[in-house]
Amino acid sequence: MMETVAVNGEVRRLEELRLQDFLQSFFFGAGFFETLLVTEGAPMFLERHLARLRASLAAHHDCVRPPPPEALTAEAVREALCRCLEADASLGPRFSGVGKLVAGDGRLLLSFRPLPADHEHTVREGRAHDELERQGYRRGDPLLKHKSVSYLRQYAHLGRGTVFCNELGELCEAPNGNLFFLMGDAVVTPPLEAPCLPGIIRSVLLEEGRLGALPVVERSVALEEVEDVRGCVLTNSVSLALAVPRLLGRELPASQELAERARAVVRAQAKREG
Repeated sequence: MMETVAVNGEVRRLEELRLQDFLQSFFFGAGFFETLLVTEGAPMFLERHLARLRASLAAHHDCVRPPPPEALTAEAVREALCRCLEADASLGPRFSGVGKLVAGDGRLLLSFRPLPADHEHTVREGRAHDELERQGYRRGDPLLKHKSVSYLRQYAHLGRGTVFCNELGELCEAPNGNLFFLMGDAVVTPPLEAPCLPGIIRSVLLEEGRLGALPVVERSVALEEVEDVRGCVLTNSVSLALAVPRLLGRELPASQELAERARAVVRAQAKREG
């Protein structure tokens, strides 16, 4: 994490933050976060991220103390982001990397970190997902529809190429993103009830409704249907769309082209939304 942050819009240094200001989030995981791509100082899909953050706070209003409403506007976050970039020479106004918003304890914390060292290679080559986790997800679990700071379940599997599966043998998501499967004549992604996170990039692709000639649809995907998958893409707000060249031991030659199509759709929508 970079040394300059903002708390409710006020530029601070990381070492100035006090644990007692974030007690509920730290001790009980009573908070939510959003991770977004910042490109040359511009946050991608900021309004969508804030809408999801506000929805999570509203759904848990009885146990998570939200930041002031004025701190949760796109204008306020953009202003705080610009002030942070201007205040820190290691960031600079044309910073490209990752921004993170954490909401809880009545505060909105904005922080920054560089892109992973292997980011370009991973986007170019994709990442195999060969490990199946059957124990952690139960269909309909409402908490998994929110990006809670209680993130150990997913964090423990980061970088391991894991696919989460629910107790009914349905595929759900990866630790760091949603999954889209090329099956038959459609691109299929699991429903939120699987459960999976209502990802920002997921919503963009579902709204677009097509990847080239292929419709994008939402439906349950049983584990045994992996045999029918010809391509797979993982989506998240930092990498946008990653090819999954191998899924649970099966080589998927169509994944790279599918990922390139998905990235093109996402970038075009980001440009339209500004």
